[in-house]
Amino acid sequence: MKKLFPKGLLAIALCCSAGIRVSAQQKDTVPPMQPPASPPAVSPTSMGTPQPYEIAEITVAGTQYLDKSLLLSLSGLSVGDKVVYPGGDQFTKAIQSLWSQRLFADVTIYVTKIQDNKIWLEIGLTEMPRMSSFIFRGIKKSEADDITTKAGLRKGSVVTQSVKQNVISVVHKFYADKGFGNATVKIEEKKDTGQVNATNLVFTVNKGNKVRINNINIVGNYNIASSKIKKKMKGTKERSRFTLHPDNEHVYVDSLVQPEDFWKTYGFLQPTRALEQLDPYFRFKLFSSAKFNEGKYIEDKGKVVGLYNSRGYRDALIVKDTTYKSLTQNLNIDMQISEGKKYYFGDITWKGNTRYSDSVLTRLLGIKKGDVYNLELLEKRLGKQMSQEGGDISGYYMDYGYLFFQIDPVEIGIRGDTIDYEIRLREGPQATIKEVRIAGNEKTNEHVIRRELRTIPGEKFSRQDLIRSNREIANLGFFNPEKIGMNPVPNVADGTVDIDYTVEEKANDQLELSAGWGGYIGLTGTLGVTFNNFSLRNIFRKETWDPLPSGDGQKLSIRVSSNGKAYRSYNASFTEPWLGGKKRNQFSVSFYSSYQNPYAYNNYYKQPGDTSHSVDGHFKVLGATVSLGKQLKWPDDYFTLIYAVNYQQYKLKNYNYFGIAGFENGTSNNVNLKLTLARSSVDQQIFPRSGSNFMLSAQYTPPYSLFNPQKDYTKEPISQQFNFIEYQKYRFNAEWYVPLSRPMGSDNKTFVLKVAAKFGYIGRYNNRTTLSPFGRFELGGDGLSNFAIYDRDIISQRGYPVYYTSNPSVNPENGQPAGYAGFTVFNKYVMELRYPFSLNPSSTIFGLAFLEAANGYADLKDYNPFRLRRSAGIGMRFYLPMFGLLGFDYGIGFDRLQPGSGLKDAAKFTFMLGFEPE
Repeated sequence: MKKLFPKGLLAIALCCSAGIRVSAQQKDTVPPMQPPASPPAVSPTSMGTPQPYEIAEITVAGTQYLDKSLLLSLSGLSVGDKVVYPGGDQFTKAIQSLWSQRLFADVTIYVTKIQDNKIWLEIGLTEMPRMSSFIFRGIKKSEADDITTKAGLRKGSVVTQSVKQNVISVVHKFYADKGFGNATVKIEEKKDTGQVNATNLVFTVNKGNKVRINNINIVGNYNIASSKIKKKMKGTKERSRFTLHPDNEHVYVDSLVQPEDFWKTYGFLQPTRALEQLDPYFRFKLFSSAKFNEGKYIEDKGKVVGLYNSRGYRDALIVKDTTYKSLTQNLNIDMQISEGKKYYFGDITWKGNTRYSDSVLTRLLGIKKGDVYNLELLEKRLGKQMSQEGGDISGYYMDYGYLFFQIDPVEIGIRGDTIDYEIRLREGPQATIKEVRIAGNEKTNEHVIRRELRTIPGEKFSRQDLIRSNREIANLGFFNPEKIGMNPVPNVADGTVDIDYTVEEKANDQLELSAGWGGYIGLTGTLGVTFNNFSLRNIFRKETWDPLPSGDGQKLSIRVSSNGKAYRSYNASFTEPWLGGKKRNQFSVSFYSSYQNPYAYNNYYKQPGDTSHSVDGHFKVLGATVSLGKQLKWPDDYFTLIYAVNYQQYKLKNYNYFGIAGFENGTSNNVNLKLTLARSSVDQQIFPRSGSNFMLSAQYTPPYSLFNPQKDYTKEPISQQFNFIEYQKYRFNAEWYVPLSRPMGSDNKTFVLKVAAKFGYIGRYNNRTTLSPFGRFELGGDGLSNFAIYDRDIISQRGYPVYYTSNPSVNPENGQPAGYAGFTVFNKYVMELRYPFSLNPSSTIFGLAFLEAANGYADLKDYNPFRLRRSAGIGMRFYLPMFGLLGFDYGIGFDRLQPGSGLKDAAKFTFMLGFEPE
């Protein structure tokens, strides 16, 4: 008997969204999605006796974006299935399955037809609205963009409760990391009338005030001062304070410590206790941020326990801690510590060692019986974590190929306050390097990288060689030094190791371009290009030009500069770092020419009849240099010996700018041999964080006067004395780079101290010759405005103009003192504190503060290493791949201070472009 029930009468609303719809306008939180309500009971009298039916057809209604066949699959119902109606649980399971997708606001199953033993069903769905747009209010666009990315928001996505909750969580974390711990979010939904089932979301964010750490209260610390504990908490710092009314807030953690009387116990004689007594009134934190970060706080609590462990307190722990708002709505942190007793090292024995004897390992460990227990020191000496500086036991083993080496310290006994250790070693076989693979070099040819590596297939693995290879790759200057990867891949089966190197190319070619035009002056400007990864062998292959052939690690530099009719210069150089391709023999050749006419502008502006200036006075320099540098193996392979042959020709015409009477016209020739012994161990070139540079050079011209020992050349006309210049010259430079803290964060930022000392001397072979003004030393200035015009060594000094006398009290701008011809002796000392703001290869930026002292002297008799011009100041450096160095310094010359004048008169702004002056 066929019975047809109308849809409205036999519609079974097994589940709907009533009771689980949630307003999106709540302040901070959105309740989680609730499970569907249980279907209403169906009366057997109205619905009939439950009996099985076969599903004849299933339709899906109400969907706009979702695939209907997929929804049928998710429901678990399909044509041909047997279901019990009424009372069967298949419908409840289908609704629960669809509801769990969190895509629908309403799910209902209708029975549309029953005929014989078959049943027709319709799944009615109301989709969640789609997000047609969203907007953030109350915050900056850049912040909104960051939050959008982190939360994964995109137009057209389904608006669910979990989406809203995710936005709230992201906002809270985003601003908590910035110190805004009380940020709130209000979400408002606005129906989009222009689209079907669409909504617009408005996120109103209130960041609130920054939450800073007001006080860190520590109790239970009998043996380590609170100030030392707080110093260890690098990411959790108190804010600065200056007040006459200190906070007297309750400390919530328990304490049995009775504070000692500061005056009766002479606490004022102890600097640490005196500072703690002063802390409630005055606290100055210059470089520390007082914002609270939950993750860093948890990390810092571990550091506090580590501090106690390093002092022998093996059982120390933080019993309890709490955070709460202070009266100023900032944050207080209370911490209670249980120190435990102090332990000491007892007997230390070795097991499993064959390479080194017990006595050698004990000496390398450097820990004796009776030393204060320090687990961190023990693990560092054992080399449980590989460090670049080495010096640990694991490092000694790995430097000899024991890649599979393992070492474990085991406590074998505790006697009172003494801990005995047995250190167990598993040396394993010496690993041989099997394959060396390089990836990431898209521009640089592989042989340029491979020839720098110390890890050679077939040789024994060495950790030190791996670290040195990293340094050599970084110093090429072609790759991002922060992204060089080294991954040893051990092959336990055959006792070998593969090494994978990964590099990231960076732009390092440089362009210098400026131009101008000015009436009589004519064309002015500079055009300079430097290709630091040039390839000469591909010069005739057109397909390699981009814009020039590259990839072989050679350097080509061309520079043309003009200041109209007053000054012109031409420079070209080429360097091959591996002449022959088998050894590090650096070959360089350079040519340069310059022309200077100091009267060019005067001739233009002179009045009719004025003959005081020569129209064609000039100073010309023509020079060439050929050099060959060879890497040495002794004393170590950081040393390089460089031989250079130089030739310069100077032509003067009506040019008297050297302070030597009668030396205005003529031609001088300078042929010399320069020997340089250099050692460089810096970790990288642009921003060194460790290592040193040393340079000792000796420069000699042929001793022409020794060929005619009877002749007194000083009695000849001055213009003839310098036909062939004669001198001997010595230079010494030393630089050290010392990191002052451990690298902070993933970008390895750290304060670096640079200390440098420089010395120079130029003199005659004998008293029968006059020392020429060429090759001497010129001090002061920025090293840019006075560069290479007189063919002198320019030694810049921040805070001072160019000076010509060794006496700081003499004004160098008044006349031409005796030193105007150039100094024959100088010394300079520099101390810089550096900090990098960006180590990105596209823009390396760091700031510095400096102290500097230097002076020049007319001769050795006048030399006094303690008579110095002193200066101090700050500066910035910007290394841009396309333009090289951009930098400036603001220095104050202390010896320029005069009675009645201010700092402004003693200050000087220094700008640098392209290179760092000496």
